[in-house]
Amino acid sequence: MRAFLASSIGVVCAAAFVLPTSTGALAGEASVPGSTQSLPLVPLPSERSTGEAVQGLLKRDVRPFSLVGVVWDDPDDELHGTVQVRTRATGTGIWSGWQSVETHNHAHAADPGTPERESRTVRGSTAPLWVGDSDAVEVRVRSEAPRAGAAVAPLPRGLRIELVDPGDDPPAGPAPAPGPEVPDTGTTSDTGTDTAGTVLTPEEAASSAVNADLAALGALEIPELSKEETEAAIETEAGAAKPYIGPRPRIVTRKGWGADEKLRERDFIYTKSVQAAFVHHSATGNNYTCQQAPSVLRSIYRYHVVSSGWRDIGYNFAVDKCGNIYEGRAGGVAKPVMGAHTLGFNSNSMGIAVLGTYSSTTPPAAAVTGVARLTAWKLGLYGKDPRGKATLTSGGGNLYAKGTKVSLNVISGHRDGFSTECPGARLYDKLGTARTSAATYQGR
Repeated sequence: MRAFLASSIGVVCAAAFVLPTSTGALAGEASVPGSTQSLPLVPLPSERSTGEAVQGLLKRDVRPFSLVGVVWDDPDDELHGTVQVRTRATGTGIWSGWQSVETHNHAHAADPGTPERESRTVRGSTAPLWVGDSDAVEVRVRSEAPRAGAAVAPLPRGLRIELVDPGDDPPAGPAPAPGPEVPDTGTTSDTGTDTAGTVLTPEEAASSAVNADLAALGALEIPELSKEETEAAIETEAGAAKPYIGPRPRIVTRKGWGADEKLRERDFIYTKSVQAAFVHHSATGNNYTCQQAPSVLRSIYRYHVVSSGWRDIGYNFAVDKCGNIYEGRAGGVAKPVMGAHTLGFNSNSMGIAVLGTYSSTTPPAAAVTGVARLTAWKLGLYGKDPRGKATLTSGGGNLYAKGTKVSLNVISGHRDGFSTECPGARLYDKLGTARTSAATYQGR
């Protein structure tokens, strides 16, 4: 086990428009998949007599998009109020009803004092909302109604609506159900080509090479292994006891879901270990099919990086409603990649986002099984019992002061580390099932 960890966890180390501008390709570069339209919100008259502040955007024709979110200038500001949008389905002329956007996204962020958090590019943001292929939008942001005798709560400065087009799926995108295994060559390519001879960009090659122990360079997925195969892969010491580890699940790689590797920052950042997993819901809504999950993931990725100013997507992994597992933040699925998923507890942990909103909707059993299979394998690499406890040191947040040592479940919900509704009450209620199942997969 120690030899495996030593070898595979080494550190490697907007604009408004009169028609909206896109933050897609840079000048002189080939076109990249997807784009972002960023439109400033303007003051609107309040429909009520309470005096609350209202900003928004009246009905506006725009280029096609599929995901929306609202951002503002200062990431330390919080939006105390409501955000609602409605959109027009492309080609139909039919407008949706008003949909609410989750505003309390402050808890999803890099830890205070880290270079990612202190970057001048970081902005405050709501959760993103998947709306499907749309070509017009209307938005209204309303501050909380003031209490009797209190002043109107101001809205954050610099409010903008972000409209994200995820771009087309990869030419050979992942199927929503497990596909054929990809042979593990155990090598990387100095020429920047995958096994099919396709030329990879330097960014694509780097993102794939960190998984070289698990799949071929440029692979669309990391193949599933049986428990016996998984155990054999990590038993490197003669006479070593069998580790408690679940079978490695099939994981769709970043190349498999079509990540544009030029968006993220180039280097990878690692923490020391993975002692706990925080489960989230993406709060993007449940109106997606499993075939659309790669598009949803590309949209979240672009929203986190281009709109919110993060170095990469915040989550380490994602699981869709069919139980398919996706690689999140770049750096290697077996490695302790530092994410930006649970403010204050991004060190020595990983973040798993179940795509959807599970405050009042029960997550599909397949999604809960996906979480259990992923945690049984990944936590098993680090010797963790999914039913046990882990002690993490807070990096600072609204529940625990910086430096506080906190005992948490090895599989925790986001709300256990930060005052938030995430991962939604219905998904949170299923974490006990995930813990028990993950321990069973490990053979405990």
